[in-house]
Amino acid sequence: MIFMLLLLHTTAVAQQLTANAPQQVEKGQQFRLTYTATTQDVSGFRIGQIPDAFEVLMGPSTSTQSSFSMVNGKTSHSSTITYTYILSAEKNGTFTIPPATINIDGKHVKSNIVRIQVVGSASSNNQGRAYHGDTRASGTNISGADLFIKVTASKQHVVEQEPILLTYKVYTLVRLSQLEGRMPDLKGFHTQEIPLPQEKSFKIEQYNGRNYKTVTWSQYVMFPQITGKLEVPGITFNGIVVQENRNVDPFEAFFNGGSGYVEVKKQIKAPGISIHVDPLPNKPVGFSGGVGNFSIKSEIDKTKLQANDPLTIKVTISGVGNLKLIKQPELQFPKDFDTYDPKLTEKTHLTANGLEGEVIYEYLAVPRHQGQYDIPAAEFTYYDTKTRQYKTLSTEAYHLDVAKGEGNDSESQSYANQEDLQLLGSDIHHIKLNDFNLQQKDQSFFASMNYWISIAVLMIIFIALFIIFRKRAIENADLVRMRGKKANKIATKRLKKAAKLMKDNRPDKFFDESAESTMGLRW
Repeated sequence: MIFMLLLLHTTAVAQQLTANAPQQVEKGQQFRLTYTATTQDVSGFRIGQIPDAFEVLMGPSTSTQSSFSMVNGKTSHSSTITYTYILSAEKNGTFTIPPATINIDGKHVKSNIVRIQVVGSASSNNQGRAYHGDTRASGTNISGADLFIKVTASKQHVVEQEPILLTYKVYTLVRLSQLEGRMPDLKGFHTQEIPLPQEKSFKIEQYNGRNYKTVTWSQYVMFPQITGKLEVPGITFNGIVVQENRNVDPFEAFFNGGSGYVEVKKQIKAPGISIHVDPLPNKPVGFSGGVGNFSIKSEIDKTKLQANDPLTIKVTISGVGNLKLIKQPELQFPKDFDTYDPKLTEKTHLTANGLEGEVIYEYLAVPRHQGQYDIPAAEFTYYDTKTRQYKTLSTEAYHLDVAKGEGNDSESQSYANQEDLQLLGSDIHHIKLNDFNLQQKDQSFFASMNYWISIAVLMIIFIALFIIFRKRAIENADLVRMRGKKANKIATKRLKKAAKLMKDNRPDKFFDESAESTMGLRW
C-alpha cells in the first residue's frame, strides 16, 4: 500500500513538467521545442542533451501565465511557466531528446522524452560547401541554420492596451538578394508598423558561435484590445538566394552575354508567438483608458478679463503608450460660461516603446457675466505599466476675475463680436444688429403665384418661336416659290429704274431696262 502511494506521488510530480515538439519534421525546417511547468515556483531548469542533428537557433525564451476562477464561492488559482527553444533539423533519421530537469516546490522533477523523426533527402553537395564571400556554389544546400528569421516580442505577458514591440530579424550565411513577406491581419490587436529604411543594411552578429549577417526586417507595435491568450501566426517569407555557377567560364559568360550566377528560391518560415493578455484590474471611476507612462500639464491665457471676452485653457498629455486611445480630460466650467468642443492637436510618432509624443486639447470658453469664478483642477487617471498601478494626475486650478463688459450691461451683452469663434448651438444664433429684410421661413419661390406666371410666359414664348421657325422652314422647302419671289423683286427693281429713265427722256436705256425686267419675270 505504501509502495502504491509513493508511485502515485512520483507520477503526479513527473507530470508537472511537460515537453512538447512535433513528431515529424523536414530537413532544414525550423520548429519549436517547449517545456511547460504547472507552477511558477521553479528553479534550476536544465534541458537534456540535444542531438547533433538539431541546431539551436533560439532559446530558451520564458513566458508565464496565470488564471483565476471562482466556482460556488471558492476561488482557485493556477499558473504555468514555459521555456521555448527554436531548433533546426540538419540530418535525416529518428532522434531522441532526453528529459529536461527542474526544481518545482523544492523537488527535482524530470520531463518526458521527446522523439522526432527528420525526413527528406540530403543534397550530395552538402558535404562540400564552397564560399565566395557569402556566395556559395550552385547546388549547395541551404539549411535552416544558414538562413532563418527570428521573431521576438518585447513582452509576452501584458495587460490590455499595453504596447508590445514585435520584431522580425533575418539571420543569413548566404547571399540573400530578395525577401518578401506580408504580416497577416492580427485578431485582437491594434497594429501599427514602424517605418524602417527601404535599403537594408546588414551587420555582423555572432549567434551560436557563428558569424551571421543580420538585419531587422520589420517591426510592429501591437496594442492588445481583448484579453486571453492571443496568437501571432507564423509567416512564410519568399526569398531569393544568389549562388555561383562555377561550371561557367567567367570570360565566356562575359562575352556571350551569360551569367556566372544563379538565383535559388527559398521559403523561410518565421515562427509564430503567443501573447497572454490580462484584463486591467478594477478600473477606477474616471479611468481615461490610458495605458503607459504619462504626464499632464495645463496653461491659461488670462485670469483677468471682461465679460464676453473669450479665454483659452490648454491641456497637454505627454508620454508614451496608447496616446490616441485616451479619453479627453473634462474641465468643469461655471454654468455662466459658454463652452465649445476642444480643439485637438496630435504631435506623436511611433517608437519601439509605443506611441510617443503629446496630445494637446485647447478649451475655449466665454464668461457671460462679471464676477469671481473658479475652474477646478481636471483629473487624469491612467494605468502605469512600470509600477503596475493606477495613477491619478491633476492639472492646475484657476481663479478668474471677470469684470463688467465695456459699453453694455452684462445682462444684455451682445454676442455679435463672437461670430468668428463658433455658433453657440444649432438653436441659438448671434443677434444681428444691422438692417435686414425678414421673410417667412416656409415661403419660397417654388409653387408660388410668381412661379406659375413665369412658367406660362416661357411656354407662350416657346410656342410663338416654334410657329415662326416652322413657317420659315416650310417656305424655304418650296424652291419654285422661292425663285418666283426672287424674280419678282428683281423685276420690280428694274421697272422702277425704267420709269426713272423715261422721265429723263432716255428711250434707249428705257427699252433695255424694260427688256431685262421681262426676262427676270420669265425666270
